[in-house]
Amino acid sequence: MRLSILCLFLTLGIMPAATVGIVDFPVTSTQPASQACFNRAVAMLHSFWFEEAREQFEACAAKDSKLPMAWWGVAMTYNHSLWNRVWVDEARAALAKISSTEQLTARERAYIDAVGVLFGKGTKVERERAYAREMGAIFRKYPDDLEAAAFYSLSLIAAKRPIEAGAIALDIYGKQPEHPGAAHYIIHAFDDPTHAILALPAARRYASIAPEAHHALHMPSHIFLQLGMWPETIASNEKSWAASVAWQTRKNLSLSLRDYHSQYWLAYGYLQMGRPADAWKVWETKKQDIIDSKGNGEVYRYWADLGALLVVSTGAWDRAAEVFADPVTIRRAGGDSHAHVPEGAARALEGFARGWAAAETGGDIAPWLDQMEQARLVAVQKDQKAMAARFEAQHMIVKAVAMRKAGKLAEAVEVLGRAAVLEEKEKPSGPPEIVKPSHELAGEILLEMGKNAEAAKMFEKSLERQPMRRASLEGLTRAGVLLENR
Repeated sequence: MRLSILCLFLTLGIMPAATVGIVDFPVTSTQPASQACFNRAVAMLHSFWFEEAREQFEACAAKDSKLPMAWWGVAMTYNHSLWNRVWVDEARAALAKISSTEQLTARERAYIDAVGVLFGKGTKVERERAYAREMGAIFRKYPDDLEAAAFYSLSLIAAKRPIEAGAIALDIYGKQPEHPGAAHYIIHAFDDPTHAILALPAARRYASIAPEAHHALHMPSHIFLQLGMWPETIASNEKSWAASVAWQTRKNLSLSLRDYHSQYWLAYGYLQMGRPADAWKVWETKKQDIIDSKGNGEVYRYWADLGALLVVSTGAWDRAAEVFADPVTIRRAGGDSHAHVPEGAARALEGFARGWAAAETGGDIAPWLDQMEQARLVAVQKDQKAMAARFEAQHMIVKAVAMRKAGKLAEAVEVLGRAAVLEEKEKPSGPPEIVKPSHELAGEILLEMGKNAEAAKMFEKSLERQPMRRASLEGLTRAGVLLENR
């Protein structure tokens, strides 16, 4: 079967779709090559390779003017629901190019109607819920349509119904193990410490399903990280980062299209393997990209996150000011560091890292606490509840560090207990958003107090949320040794 498909693609002069996975999405067309072209575009879409998918869909439309589903595909590339980014006007413009649907099947018209709802009236949340209902109807009406199942699964993840989504994706995976959406959405659906083991087979396979797509090379690390599989986490993100750089370089694209998400996860993996020097090399690469891009806002993605991670995780207090000094000096006075970052997030991270550094070195933490509080207020105003809770918890952590340095250990532990309650409002996914888990820091202070049993409980709680995290494991080991030697 694989050989016959490959021969067909080569006969038509098309790159084999197997490099981005196998998709079978029948569409009404007048040209034999259109189906293979369309399938490849959909496969790219399933791996969130939106730029390439859009280019492919547009190429399909250019070669076959009687392929309206190509414009459905272009519209779909403008909805990055799991990344909380959507371009409504651009999607509507693509859909406006569909002049007629009379020649299409009822199934194809249903897909177009559904995406019309996705980019129709209402708030983003309302549109996504309505779209999920539309895709659910298509899924039930066409039970043999794996694409309906895949897009319905994705819509359920966006609607915060991951277990249902995972069950559907697992069923697709059983029927077509090389479907890129099946593996991808299984990973997203079970991306938490409790359910991650269910996604391990798909995680191990996804990179080989769609090796062209750098996001497909990264996604397995979501499960590897949840299971504390650090060598696999590192390998996954090394490949993803390298693939994104090769793609960006080969096509002479903007540096902003490099996969800075994978780069950040790579640094975190290095730290968990006790390789801080390699993690700092990641920082130098990041800094050079910012310089080379002349301050392109998108290149700053994960800049503050990476800086805070490295300063706090390696105790590089003397480097905090240097790390947060913008390499091309485009910082806006009184505003956020960079326009693409959620308002206040970069400043909160800077306040956290530099406030911690000030506490450790005897500096003034007040300005940094104020900067963090201002970021929290912005998040409250924007109804970003989880982000506001995280900023408040980080504010407490910096205060606890200062208390610790002043010898007020019991008070520090009490403050960290309140920070932990706020931290637990967010489901653990990926490197800890809070940078330094409050349970872990409380455990370290309890060890200093000689309360080894209580410290062990704190480290165990930290490891429930972040399995196999290096500092928590080391703390738990030390607490156990001290308990045995009493």
